[in-house]
Amino acid sequence: MLISAIGFSPLIIVMNDRIDARQYAPATQRNREAILAVLLEVLPSTGTVLEISSGTGEHAVFFAPHLHPRNWIPSDPNPIARESIASWQQFFPSENLHSPLDLDVTDSAWSLDRNLLERSLQAIVNINMIHIASWSACLGLMSGAGKILPAGGILYLYGPFKQGGNHTAPSNAEFDRSLRFQNPDWGVRDLEEVTSVAKAEGLSLLKVFPMSANNLSVVFQASG
Repeated sequence: MLISAIGFSPLIIVMNDRIDARQYAPATQRNREAILAVLLEVLPSTGTVLEISSGTGEHAVFFAPHLHPRNWIPSDPNPIARESIASWQQFFPSENLHSPLDLDVTDSAWSLDRNLLERSLQAIVNINMIHIASWSACLGLMSGAGKILPAGGILYLYGPFKQGGNHTAPSNAEFDRSLRFQNPDWGVRDLEEVTSVAKAEGLSLLKVFPMSANNLSVVFQASG
């Protein structure tokens, strides 16, 4: 089973008859504008975007109104994360933001494929997941994306990567060591290895954008 990127204890407060179960990830405030700029450049202008491992839901409620008329569907296998996403939606509703789905990319078959296809799925977005999940999560992500994305569909990844087998900065090397100390199955992934897995699933590397804090935006396109 995939361990969600959310790692916070739930904070539940009742405000104006609403339960506030929102989680907070400070990094989302720092990276959301830069990520949005890339998404506006690479996403198809219409259709549905599926976000994998949405975590707190902060990205979802920020991106959805900025990306209208595209539909945004968040998802996460962690029930605490889904509660947080739903709570953020209550505070910041958007007509094109849908309720979070229970989706684990490590499942051998994504049970929601038909529903997503009926919503004109055009893109999948995955932010800060594959380095804090087992390698099977990356394999599952690529396999699922390759199956459900139409020809020309976009898979967007954001996070730290090694390039040519080497870390791009000393801070990334230290981050990688700390991740592997927490869980030997975690770690900063090599971009070439990720690209190879994607290619095997019919996803071609389209573009790589350098981002702040030694992260990358990596864009794949489905051949269909």
